Amino acid sequence: MRQTDVLVIGAGPAGLGAAIEAARCGAQVLLVDENKKAGGQLYKQIHKFFGSGAHYAGTRGFQIADLLLEEARQLGVETLLDTRALGRLDDGRTAILHQNQVVPVAAKKVILATGAKENALTFPGWTLPGVMTAGAAQTFSNVHGTLVGERILMVGSGNVGLIVSYQLMQAGARIQALVEAAPQITGYLVHAGKIQRAGVPVYTSHTVIEARGQNRVEEAVIAQVDASFQPIPGTEQTLAVDTVLLAVGLNPRTELAGMFQCRTGYEGGLGGILPLHDRWMRASQPDVYVCGDLAGVEEANTALEEGRLAGTHAALSIGCRHESAQARMEELLESLQSLRSGAHAARRQDCKAHIIEQGGAFYA
Repeated sequence: MRQTDVLVIGAGPAGLGAAIEAARCGAQVLLVDENKKAGGQLYKQIHKFFGSGAHYAGTRGFQIADLLLEEARQLGVETLLDTRALGRLDDGRTAILHQNQVVPVAAKKVILATGAKENALTFPGWTLPGVMTAGAAQTFSNVHGTLVGERILMVGSGNVGLIVSYQLMQAGARIQALVEAAPQITGYLVHAGKIQRAGVPVYTSHTVIEARGQNRVEEAVIAQVDASFQPIPGTEQTLAVDTVLLAVGLNPRTELAGMFQCRTGYEGGLGGILPLHDRWMRASQPDVYVCGDLAGVEEANTALEEGRLAGTHAALSIGCRHESAQARMEELLESLQSLRSGAHAARRQDCKAHIIEQGGAFYA
């Protein structure tokens, strides 16, 4: 058995932020992640972030991961990689699988930063080799240096679809088209502008209706959709592609939160079903915190700040003391408000306020 003050599950931006702040307040922190490398999605981000200096503007994602990991190391955070959190035991301890052994961990507080998973889209031919999620293609390209295809149809114009399209073009692929079922591009126009200036056709109010091929994708059929997102007969176009990438949204990974018996709510603007929580990121179980995409799918900057907030509050709640911790939490709340104040984030701010209002009722 292992003992720690704070157990953080997930070493992406939210988990790293939580571990760093909890350790800064004097807590003993154990950080676990099922991957062989910490950093989560940051290691797939080769583009420079924008925003403010406090949120690493001008720094590439994988470099941000390196900075956070080094900060955690200097603060004494113990990190176990290639380690899977299995769930909560009847006695309240958390079971982890480390080096092929199940190890119970007794922690005063548990912070869940398990991230999100990509949505799928079904259509005739969707099981053909060559149909995959945009995130999978990004992992192949940016982490393993392997292109999944040469002629690509991207489905979805959110930031994931736009950014991955541009990165695959930089790696040598051709984006034959990008289709979006909504009547307008849903991601940031700064990302859309890059692929449009490169000549990529963008079809809004369109979707993929079929993929064809013998042993893998050889062509895809797209069509215009009506106001109910149903294909309009007679608008079909056939594109010669070898790959269809799906960037059609993310859902919070709530499996562990369910094992910890965290109450959930539904917010479509934040990815669907997610754990209810208060503004300090506490879930319905008083010793459990949730942060990052698990607490609502937003952006890496927001995930990092939520993790920092959860880590600080968790450490203070077990008696750790840091002279600036209270001011730090207020600063983080203001930062989150600011990150959600843009036009693209206004709807998510309303969704988040609704989730927090429900979660805050636990502690009324």
